[in-house]
Amino acid sequence: QVQLVESGGGTVQPGGSLRLSCVASGSFFRLYGMGWYRQAPGKQRQLVAGISGDGTAGYDDAVKDRFTISRDNAKNTVALQMINLKPEDTAVYYCKARWRLADYWGQGTQVTVSS
Repeated sequence: QVQLVESGGGTVQPGGSLRLSCVASGSFFRLYGMGWYRQAPGKQRQLVAGISGDGTAGYDDAVKDRFTISRDNAKNTVALQMINLKPEDTAVYYCKARWRLADYWGQGTQVTVSS
């Protein structure tokens, strides 16, 4: 069982920045595949960015060049740095871990981009 706790959401104006963090439990964090997903009202949850244990990252085209995913295996954390936020980035953001073919989710953190 992997437990995930997100933090760092909030409300910002368009063009602003936020940094989300996710702390994971477990002794094998370096082997977890980690990802950030988001779900806007009335829409399906979608992958925003993912990072493998060795640090290889991938991004959805909508956030490429604005969002950066990173991980610190010594601290069991994964972060999502978001810059130049747009109203369409408004959503609940979820951290996900994949370990031994099972997916684990955090509780989510709200990000609202509004003037």
